Amino acid sequence: MGRFLPFFLLFYFSLQLASGFVITESEVAAEGRLLKKRNTGADAVVFHDIQIYSLKIDCTVTSRFAHNVITSRAVNRANVSKEAMFDVELPKTGFITNFSMIIDGVTYAGVVKEKEVAKQQYQQAVSRGQTAGLVKATGRKIENFKVSVNIAATSKVTFELVYEELLQRNLGKYELLIRVKPNQLVRHFQIEAHIFEPQGIRFLNAEGSFMTNELTDIVKTSFSGPKGHVSFKPTLDQQRSCPDCQQSVLDGDFLITYDVERVHSAGELQIANGYFVHFFAPENLPRVPKNVVFIVDVSISMRGTKLDQTKEALLKILDDIHEDDYINMVIFSSYIILWKPSLVKATPEILKEAKEYARRLFVMGATNINEAVMKAITLLKEAHKKKEVPDKSASMIIFLTDGDPTVGIRDPAVIQENVRNANQGDYSLYSLGFGYNVDYNFLEKLSLENKGLARRIYEGSDAALQLQGFYNEVANPLLLDVAIQYPEDKTSDLTETNFKQYYQGGEVVVAGRISDNDLQTLTANIKAQGASGDMTFKQEATLEEIEEALKKQQYIFGDYTERLWAYLTIKQLLQKRVSAQGELRTNLTAQALSLSLKYNFVTPLTSMVVTKPEETTDDSILIADKLTEGERKVPTYSSHVSTIQTQHSNRVISVSTIQRQHFDRVISADNDPHFIIEVPSQNDTLCFNINAKPGVILNLVRDTVTGITVNGLIIGDKKMAGDDKTTKTYFGKFGIVHKPLDMKVEVTPEEIIIYSSKTKTAFSWLDTMSLQHESLMLVITKEKSLTITFGDGATFVIILHRVWKKHPLHQDFLGLYTLDEHQFSTQTHGLMGQFYHDLDFEVYDIHAGSDPDKPDATMIVKGNKLTVTRGWQKDYRKDLKNGAIVPCWFIHYNGKGLIDGIYTDYIVPTLFATQ
Repeated sequence: MGRFLPFFLLFYFSLQLASGFVITESEVAAEGRLLKKRNTGADAVVFHDIQIYSLKIDCTVTSRFAHNVITSRAVNRANVSKEAMFDVELPKTGFITNFSMIIDGVTYAGVVKEKEVAKQQYQQAVSRGQTAGLVKATGRKIENFKVSVNIAATSKVTFELVYEELLQRNLGKYELLIRVKPNQLVRHFQIEAHIFEPQGIRFLNAEGSFMTNELTDIVKTSFSGPKGHVSFKPTLDQQRSCPDCQQSVLDGDFLITYDVERVHSAGELQIANGYFVHFFAPENLPRVPKNVVFIVDVSISMRGTKLDQTKEALLKILDDIHEDDYINMVIFSSYIILWKPSLVKATPEILKEAKEYARRLFVMGATNINEAVMKAITLLKEAHKKKEVPDKSASMIIFLTDGDPTVGIRDPAVIQENVRNANQGDYSLYSLGFGYNVDYNFLEKLSLENKGLARRIYEGSDAALQLQGFYNEVANPLLLDVAIQYPEDKTSDLTETNFKQYYQGGEVVVAGRISDNDLQTLTANIKAQGASGDMTFKQEATLEEIEEALKKQQYIFGDYTERLWAYLTIKQLLQKRVSAQGELRTNLTAQALSLSLKYNFVTPLTSMVVTKPEETTDDSILIADKLTEGERKVPTYSSHVSTIQTQHSNRVISVSTIQRQHFDRVISADNDPHFIIEVPSQNDTLCFNINAKPGVILNLVRDTVTGITVNGLIIGDKKMAGDDKTTKTYFGKFGIVHKPLDMKVEVTPEEIIIYSSKTKTAFSWLDTMSLQHESLMLVITKEKSLTITFGDGATFVIILHRVWKKHPLHQDFLGLYTLDEHQFSTQTHGLMGQFYHDLDFEVYDIHAGSDPDKPDATMIVKGNKLTVTRGWQKDYRKDLKNGAIVPCWFIHYNGKGLIDGIYTDYIVPTLFATQ
């Protein structure tokens, strides 16, 4: 047979069965693997000789437990082998239960094995030189299942994937969200859902984000009593993006939502095949007032979009706070700031004040998680002790952070112990981790040990909506301390039966085994606290009547109660395992693993092994893994360096695209001129201005050990006739000296001049080039910047600021940035150089200043006590026009008290003065 041509057949389904947000892989990544279709006529659907002729998604939902089957059939129309890929996105909360490939009548089935066993099989395959793949997924609510296989000429392949999940009720509805993106026209495309709910279906809707008027008409929904049905079967022509197009319009979300009738306030009991499930979701109860302490991280890593989105979410959340709720805010970085000394009732006046405070939040300092959480617990304890909040109220902490503890107590285990001991399970702690840099495992343990949960907030344009969406889930508590009891002598192996809170629009689910074979009636007794006091509920179910009723329903897959019980038990064992240690963790792991293998579930403890047939080698191995949220990491990307050659001054100069490296700190002097000093050890930034007269030359860096000196000449705005006002000043020229190389560099807005021994070489800002001379490298980026590197560990970037040539006032100027200073000695000094060493300072007594957006504080630095102001300056390296805002503590009076001496001590006589 001829050589093999690699081919990837992809179609995407992001099936999200709970509420939330859905993300798919980037369009760029997808397009990189997809080749354009050939137009072969109106009725042909050919995709580089591989044709998907059938694609079906069949969902059977029985009492919230969803059994989903995705089936794809394809044929190879070519006369040589091709590789087809089955690529499906699944919800993270779903468990894969089966996968198979049928090729020329032969079935290749996946097998669920213990993860370590699967990993060993994978490694053995690699060592034998076989093709092997390890599938690991990353995403918000989805994970990826992907397998490829060679298909012989004219052969067919059928892929079938099955997964199961318990649908969770959220905000009064269950959701089945299907991400539809087949990437080609499919002759037989079908989505079909059969729903059976013994309680009766209250409403059933289906809609798609990609819907046209014609497509909307072919979505069929119907329900009557306990049965519901949804179907979507577009024809080829209905799938087309235009009448003569080969592109499919099916690209977006297909959403099915429904809820059930609730006749009994004590919920519904269902029994089948020796197992039972109890759904408890009482309605029409008065809400319980809540006491909320918001802990908001404003450390330096939250700057920019993160803090903006946090503010936006807070403002929307405050709009939804009820007047009988009590609130407070703990704002933290290196410092802990209380909005109010105690919790306050959310009156309209208080909420207005809270919004104004939220709008003025600013970033500063490092991340003191321990003190922030402990302070929130103290606030709640004191409020209850002093009876400042209602006795019957739900108290909770909503904690938002994007990083790890960096100051104060940093050991996560110690923080967990401190919080656990202080809280004693009294208040629910909900942790929201912003982005992928956060230690999610730590936040998850912290929350689970304190009657709450953790959730990752994904960085993106909708982050504020994610934050607000989480709050909406816990906004309206209806019951507290819910405890459900079943006959101990008649039931066993119960899932969780105690719940800290029950929220409006949610649902409590308990499952268990019937241990008494002669049981006729099952009773559930529920105790809880409501807004008006203690409440009790009771529900009974007759075993024979329920089983007979269920047997008549054709939608039911017979062992659904048992599999629902297994699914819920595994989920809860894995959750308990997060914070368990030693023998307890070992036992929990063993129980969860045993159930995963028995019921053929792919969980974080198991993997699915798929053996693929190959034509030229032994069969290859694919391992499909399921990750915990803490194991998911942000994707990394590589960049490239390219080199070309250009002629300049009769010399060949290498021109490169240089990758920017990350260094510990950036120290800069730019604009008027503003000095910005990053202090990594304190995760904060300081800044000051120097108001020197035009013509003054200031020493910025001087190191007698390395022989490097940098000086800057101050220039001012153009003088207007008769205008005696103080003009703004800037750096208009830099002089750089490197004594060991006997080299000087003069940089002006017009040119860059290099003096070496007795030679002088001038470059224009119109050049894009690099120059390597011994340990010196200069890189000019046309009309933007000059990068100067001395050996390994001394890098400066000079930014060129252009203004309109005929501007009546302003003129071109320069900015200086130190990107790497570790080569400099401890003797380095100068207005910038003195900050190349570690700097300790303390900020306290943060209070309102003359500008409501810029609070004042007291700073202790270098033995001086200063009044400083929280403000911001701009970093122009990435955005030359607008600059990036850098929050900082501003030191007044030309940096007095921060810099050594006063600024006039740094005046030097000439541009290249080294003494």
